Amino acid sequence: MKVAFMVAEKPSLALSIAKILSHGQERSRKGGNGACSVHEYTGQFAGQTVRFKMTSVCGHVMTMDFPGAYNNWDRVDPAELFSCDTIKKESTAKLRMPDFLKQEAKGCDYLILWLDCDKEGENICFEVIDAVKTVMTPPSRPTDKVVYRAKFSAVTEKDLNTAMRNLVDPNYNESLSVDARMELDLRIGCVFTRYQTKFFQGKYGNLDSGLISFGPCQTPTLGFCVDRHDKIQSFKPEPYWVIEAKVKHPDGLLIDLDWDRGRIFDKEVAEMFLNIVKEGGKGKVRSVHMKEKVKQRPQALNTVELMKVSSSGLGMSPHHAMQLAERLYTQGYISYPRTETTQYPENFDLMETLRFQTRSPEWGADVSALIATGINKPRKGKDVGDHPPITPMRSATQNEVTGEMWKIYDYITRHFIATLAGDCQYQETVTTLDVSGETFSCSGKHVTDPGFTIFMPWSAVPEDESMPEFTVGQTCAISTVKLTEKQTRPPDYLSESELITLMEKHGIGTDASIPVHINNISERNYVSVSTGRRLIPTTLGIVLVHGYQKIDHELVLPTMRAAMETQLNLISEGRADFNAVVDHGVEIYKRKFQYFTEHIQSMDELFEVSFTPLSESGKPLSRCGKCHRYMKYVMSKPHRLHCKSCDDTYGLPPNGNIKIFRELKCPLDEFELIQFCSPKKSYTICPYCYTNPPFPDMRKGNGCNQCSHPSCTYSMMFNGIAQCGECEYGVLVLDSTSGLKWRVDCNKCDVAIHLFHGAQRLAVIPDTKCAQCGANTLDIEYKEGSPLEDGSSSHSGCIFCDPKLLTHIKYSKTTNIRPSGPPRGRGRGGGRGGGRSRGRSRGM
Repeated sequence: MKVAFMVAEKPSLALSIAKILSHGQERSRKGGNGACSVHEYTGQFAGQTVRFKMTSVCGHVMTMDFPGAYNNWDRVDPAELFSCDTIKKESTAKLRMPDFLKQEAKGCDYLILWLDCDKEGENICFEVIDAVKTVMTPPSRPTDKVVYRAKFSAVTEKDLNTAMRNLVDPNYNESLSVDARMELDLRIGCVFTRYQTKFFQGKYGNLDSGLISFGPCQTPTLGFCVDRHDKIQSFKPEPYWVIEAKVKHPDGLLIDLDWDRGRIFDKEVAEMFLNIVKEGGKGKVRSVHMKEKVKQRPQALNTVELMKVSSSGLGMSPHHAMQLAERLYTQGYISYPRTETTQYPENFDLMETLRFQTRSPEWGADVSALIATGINKPRKGKDVGDHPPITPMRSATQNEVTGEMWKIYDYITRHFIATLAGDCQYQETVTTLDVSGETFSCSGKHVTDPGFTIFMPWSAVPEDESMPEFTVGQTCAISTVKLTEKQTRPPDYLSESELITLMEKHGIGTDASIPVHINNISERNYVSVSTGRRLIPTTLGIVLVHGYQKIDHELVLPTMRAAMETQLNLISEGRADFNAVVDHGVEIYKRKFQYFTEHIQSMDELFEVSFTPLSESGKPLSRCGKCHRYMKYVMSKPHRLHCKSCDDTYGLPPNGNIKIFRELKCPLDEFELIQFCSPKKSYTICPYCYTNPPFPDMRKGNGCNQCSHPSCTYSMMFNGIAQCGECEYGVLVLDSTSGLKWRVDCNKCDVAIHLFHGAQRLAVIPDTKCAQCGANTLDIEYKEGSPLEDGSSSHSGCIFCDPKLLTHIKYSKTTNIRPSGPPRGRGRGGGRGGGRSRGRSRGM
């Protein structure tokens, strides 16, 4: 029997598709990488009975990067990144996704790709193809088709079966356009980001950002926010005057009037008109006009509109809203949420989709009434040929879909129903009155048919119940009249919703990437989100944009990215050459980067007046191993130690607390050790070694728990117990700083072992290994209150095999509690670089 291998984009989606296509007859098992499951069933394909194997990836299988030699910021000139090679490497190494796909696809005859139906999905299709093509059974004839692409917009039985009957080829051009975008963004972003991060973080201490990043989309996005900020700051309010009047209707009601002239910027002129009105004392009704008006129902919902509503109406970020929408989609509640189309396809069964909602306790009765009276033809929208608009695919209740997911589902469903309801119809009556030659007016609205606003009550037309009837020629006494002074006001800061509109208008990003760019400028501390989800630029964001504008204003304008997106779209349509587009884009930014670096002083002048020099930042913490003076701890991002005397800066780990560790010194360079503490783990650090690795097997950013020094009592060689059974390269290391609350942590992943709380002493025994598992053994000593089985105050043994110790050990995170072997290296004195000592020579 032949085998068809099918791949979806997410594990949950693979399960949903398998359940529907197999009619619930699938057999599931865990995949070899621990993250993806495999669902198998028997069915019909290509006129024969085949065995289907459905699994998934977890997003992109591969990512684009530079070769390892180019990832050293200290040794590589950023400009080299414009011309060096790029490589594809695994997106998430610990998932071992290519190996998993090869293992499952081995010997299969067909490949059916169920990736998301957008350009990114097409790109992942070819990543899967590249991973499995060498292990699949070759076709009997070269012309036989092996690879198929499923096109679907919803996880429903109807959509999936239709997709299965109409399989197509994956789109190579669309995949190429994604590769081109990846390469351009990687080269351009990394070149500018590395240069300006090193330049400014080496000079200023309170930037409060771990990365001074630049991006072809991110920077124009920030530019919109700063442009609005500049308009607010440069705005000069002007006083103006308005006449506010009230008339008394014969029925006794007081009615507010609007002055036809609006506002006057000359106070003397305004006072003249006030006196004229006061002298008149009465208003005579000049006209009463009643108009029938219509508020149109909405067009079908696309991604941009959903993001805008989520921010302005639901109070959640676009990034978070799209994450929730993705979950609703994979669970089969809504159609694919990434689409630019606002017009339903001709063959879309609107009535069937609407009938699902008659069972809803929220709007079921109103939907039934709508069906009974007949639905309206949806408004004509825009069809860009990607996916149908976002619609609900089945009914749900707040018991099934809860919290913020319900808010998204509620809006999507109400919007869909509203597109099929009637327009809102109302009457507007405008009454004009003459007061001594000055015209005033008042108006009122009366809804005659609420139409779609039954389902979208926030869009309802407010009725003015207090507005009485007027007749032409009727006279009304002026009750009160006064002159009110006001001031012109600046525009407000951009809201996320307004920013999305600007990005869409200027072609910055795609429906998938727009929320990512907005999220990035927030996470990089370029803007802060205030009340009403308005984006207020920070000092860093403002200085960056103003700096770009001083050097090369095009770097912050949307026009360059918009032109690039046009070229990328031509690649996806097969009308432009991949290499030509990439080479052209790289060459433009290469020249701009050269000009940028030659004139960086113009931007630095702005930084000088906005931020504190590194030498004046921070507070004294630990002594420098070179000059033996205190270095200052700079607590704003990125965390650093700076020696003012030597003018040297040393990096520190993020997301934790830093404190001096017992004033002990590193035996290699005499820098005082410091302790890093986070909720997950703690370990000691030599500031110099952390920035300048002393041994070949150490990397920049390694603490003492990854140091191969053979005799330092805080090194991995001294405190290592065993290889971690959870990750591939980690070593379980005794945390010698953990005191009476002893713990063993993996120096790579989050595995933690809590053990022997209250013990006075805990130490790894030199050159003594467990005969069963090969792990180094521990020596435990209690001063009093020993919990050991026989009440003894001391014991030596293996924490994985000794039955006397196993009951005193708690694993906080691990799926494999057994060690995978002894720690790498050759024991004390046997690590790479073992025995060498640098003394103080490095710092002199």
